[in-house]
This record gives sequence, structure tokens and C-alpha cells, in this order.
Amino acid sequence: MIFRRRGLLKYLFLIPALWLIAVVLFSLRSSTQVQPDVNTDQGELILKTDQNKESSTPTLINSKSSKDNEEALGVHEKEKLAKNKHPDEDHPQEERDKARAQAKEMKGQVQLMPPDKKENLKESPGEMGNAVNIDKDKLTREERVKFDAGWKNNAFNQYISDMIRLRRSLADIRDPECKKMELHPNLTDASVIIIFHNEARSALLRTVYSVLDRSPSPLLHEVILVDDYSDKEHLKLELEDDIKDLKKVRLLRTSKREGLIRARLKGAVAAKGKVLIFLDSHCECTEGWLEPLLDPIARNPKVAVVPIIEIIDDNTFHLVSTPIQNIQVGGFDWNLIFNWHVTPDREMKRRTKKTDPIRSPTMAGGLFAIDRDWFDQLGMYDPGMDIWGGENLELSFKVWTCGGELLCAPCSHIGHIFRKRSPYEWPKDVNVVKKNTVRLAEVWLDDYKKYYYERINNDLGNYGDVSDRLKIRERLQCKPFKWYLDNVYPEQFIPGESLFFGEIRNRGNKEVCLDSQEVEESDKPVIGYPCHGQAGNQFFLMSKINEIRREEKCLDYSGGEQQLNQPNKLVSFSCHSMRGNQLWDYEASS
Repeated sequence: MIFRRRGLLKYLFLIPALWLIAVVLFSLRSSTQVQPDVNTDQGELILKTDQNKESSTPTLINSKSSKDNEEALGVHEKEKLAKNKHPDEDHPQEERDKARAQAKEMKGQVQLMPPDKKENLKESPGEMGNAVNIDKDKLTREERVKFDAGWKNNAFNQYISDMIRLRRSLADIRDPECKKMELHPNLTDASVIIIFHNEARSALLRTVYSVLDRSPSPLLHEVILVDDYSDKEHLKLELEDDIKDLKKVRLLRTSKREGLIRARLKGAVAAKGKVLIFLDSHCECTEGWLEPLLDPIARNPKVAVVPIIEIIDDNTFHLVSTPIQNIQVGGFDWNLIFNWHVTPDREMKRRTKKTDPIRSPTMAGGLFAIDRDWFDQLGMYDPGMDIWGGENLELSFKVWTCGGELLCAPCSHIGHIFRKRSPYEWPKDVNVVKKNTVRLAEVWLDDYKKYYYERINNDLGNYGDVSDRLKIRERLQCKPFKWYLDNVYPEQFIPGESLFFGEIRNRGNKEVCLDSQEVEESDKPVIGYPCHGQAGNQFFLMSKINEIRREEKCLDYSGGEQQLNQPNKLVSFSCHSMRGNQLWDYEASS
């Protein structure tokens, strides 16, 4: 029994001792574990003991000075920060290098990969809005096929568009005074609505990225893409994949071809922002584009605001800027077609600052901002209009006559590809533009609609029911169209107010009349031609400001007395209402 008790005591002392030794050893091992330094080439890692202690625990130190260690750590932190900010961290560097090499070999392909920060972007095609020129004759046969297909499908140079980065840099083309603007302190957020139908992928995505990259985040509520029944494969699952990581971008699709007008209505109904901004699908927003559009609306919610629409060349993608003093405003002719004209001197004098908005009688319609509630009160767009055409004038007349204003923001610049033709198919069983403009005339032009009807031989066709649109005009107590012409657009030529009209015959040979040839072409020389008595190119009107006109073309003479007898000096040129070379006198005694 004594032996068995001693054995038990031995185990009672041995087990705690072993447990204590294990804890100490484990602690020592933990304190000496070596974590590799991120900059192992900065110095040799060694073990030392602390000389100030009799029994010391081994510690890991760097043989270089503590100052050097701090510098190495600082470099490491900068590298981590740069790494975290890299736009394409999902792919290793070697894959990005390979992708860049492949991109250089690919001609005319969409570049979707974000560039490396070290890459010289100035050498990329089209940077800073510069032109890209391609000699088509030097392309391979396969590339020429792509080149031609791009023009055919889009009515602009898709081949070059695909060469340019989706997030290409643009010069800050604002007037220096614009950077000193005092903005309203309570700007509201906006929904940007972009309608597209079979748009080129690169042009569409470049539009989206220009909005996202150059808009203050608090002011951009969302970007709504409305697909108007596109049938191109790159606008289906591929597009959804392109935008899936863009948190503020939403994609809506129509179930049939609706046209621009009704597709925009779909986007407007879905929008959540206080302000609606409509853009075309081939635009590029420049630096500082958004705030000047929102500022006038914050001051007066019953205004619609248009930017300066800059031209992006349809061939080279060169973006050309417009100085404030050269801004043109919108008008219209009696075919009810929008046109540009020089800002009247009275309007330039009304403004107190260079950056003040400019009143415009009409808008082009592709790009504008409007308060969502005000747009709703105005009845939005006329849903009875088809596809495109006339909706811009209808909205312009509504805004002005129903208590609002239409303004151009001289500090907001948006580039737009102006195409020379429409690449899309139009309905063949109805003239949609005529139908739309007849609806517009019936509702808003009052007795002045006769000038439009004369130009379509009073053939109104089936334009549908406009009673709901007339009720909107009555509900809002909108002013008559004469008020608009007298107060908003007094420069507009009114045929019924002409001083004289008819042929202009030669005094020496009364069988010869002035003939404007093709009035659609500016600078076309006016000639003498046998009088045919059928009006047409030989029918002129003298306006109340002494212009000799044919529609929107005026007789223009820029020569002096010494050039009076020289040919081709008298031309048909766009009327500018500034007299000068277009001022003529009629001597009744002659």
C-alpha cells in the first residue's frame, strides 16, 4: 500500500510539471516564429538576444537601421495602395501585359481592358478628343470589310470608334469663367436616360463611361439605358455583362420597336432622380458638364436646359469646342424642321455675365435636362407621335407658352456624333415625320399652321386624335402662338408679313429671272435664268427686315463695288437676321 501511494504522488507531481513545460515551450515557439518581410532584399534577417536581460527571448529584427525599415515599410504601403487602386485587379499583371500586346495587334477591335497607370495614354488613339485618321487603302482586305461595315451599320466610322478607349481623355474645353461659377447650393440629383437601337458597342459604352466618370456622385442618381428592341448580339448578354459591375446603371428593354419618343417615355416613368437628363447613345460628356445643367433648374423648376452640343466628327472622332461668344440657338422653319441660328444681339446684351444661360426658342431635342415633375405636368412627350421627329419642337413650344423657359447652359459641353443619315429602317406605310408635325401644328400653332400646311399641299393625312393634347394646353392656360413669335422668337420670318413676293426680273432683259438653283446648298451662286413662271427657285419674298428670302436662304453679297459685274458673287446663304450682306432696298420708282 505504501508503494502504491508513493507512485500516485509521483504522477500527481509529474503531470502538472509536464503541462507547465509544454506551455512555456509553446510560448517560446510562438514568439520566435519568423514572418517573412515584404522587402527581404532590404537586409538580412537574423536572430539576436537582448543583452539587457539575463534570460532573454529571441526576437526577429532587421540588420538595417530602424529608419531604413520605416522607409521600406512606407514603400510597401504605397505599393499596396497602388495595387488596391488598380482598375483591373481581377487579373494578374502578366495577363494584363498579354492583353495589351494582343490589343496592339488587333485592329479596329473594342478596347475594354482598363489601361495600366504606367501606360502613356497620350499615345492612345483619340486621346484629348484628338482626331484619328486611317488610310483605308493601307488596310488589309479583311479590315476594309470591317471599315465599310461600320459605316453602313452606324452612319459613322465605327472602325475608329472601336480603336479609341472607352474612357478616353478629353480636354477641359470650358471657358475659364465657368470654373468660377457660383452654383446654387441645393442642386438636386439627376437620372440620365439613354435610348439606343442597334448602337455600336464602343459608342454606347463610351457615352455611359463619360457620364459616370465626369459626374459628381451625389448629383448622379442613376443611368438608365433603354434598349429599343435591338437585334445585335453585342447588345444582348454581352451588354449585360459589360454593365453588371456599374452600380448606378440600369438596363430596360422594350418588347417591340417603339421609337425614340415612346422609349424615352419608358425611361422617364422608371426614373427616380429629381431631374431627367436625356442623352443620345453616341455622346461624350466633358468635364463639368452636369452642374451647369442642374443650376438653372434649382433656381426655377419650370425651365428646360440644353448644353452646348459640340460636334464629334463622324469620321475622325475629333471633338471641336465652341467659344461662348459663338454659341448658336435653336429655331425652326415653316416646314417645322429645327435649325440653328446666331444668338440675337438683344439676347447677348440681356445677360449680365458671360456664364449666364442663353434663352433659346427651340431645342435640337437629343440632349436636354428638365425637372421630372414639370415634365409630367407638361404631358411629357406626345405618345401619339411615332419613332422620331417633331417632338423637340412640341416640347419647346410647350415649355415657353405654358409658363417656363428654354435655356442653353454655356458652361455645359457635350460632344455628339452628328450623322449625315439615319442608319435605321423607317416604317414604309406612313410618313412618321409628317404625322408628328401635323399633330404638333394642330395643337400648338393656331392660325400659323397654315404656313406649314401650304408646304405639304394641305395633305394632312391620318394624324390621329389630339384631343388629350389640347386639354393639356387648356389646363395649363398656355399662351397663344402669336405671343411666342412676338416675345420669344421675334426674328422668325413670317411669310404673311412679307413686304413683297414674286419673281425678280432683269431690267435690261425682262425674260431673265434670278434663280437660286439648289437652295439647300449654302454659298450656291445665284444666276440669271429664263423666267419659267412656275415659282420654285425663282420665287422670292422680301421680309420686313429687308431680306430677300427663299425659305431659310437669303440673297447674300459680300463683294464691293468693284466686284458688281463679276460672276458668282451673289449667293444663296443661310439667313442670319443681322442685315449686313443680306440687307436689300427696293426702289419703287424702278
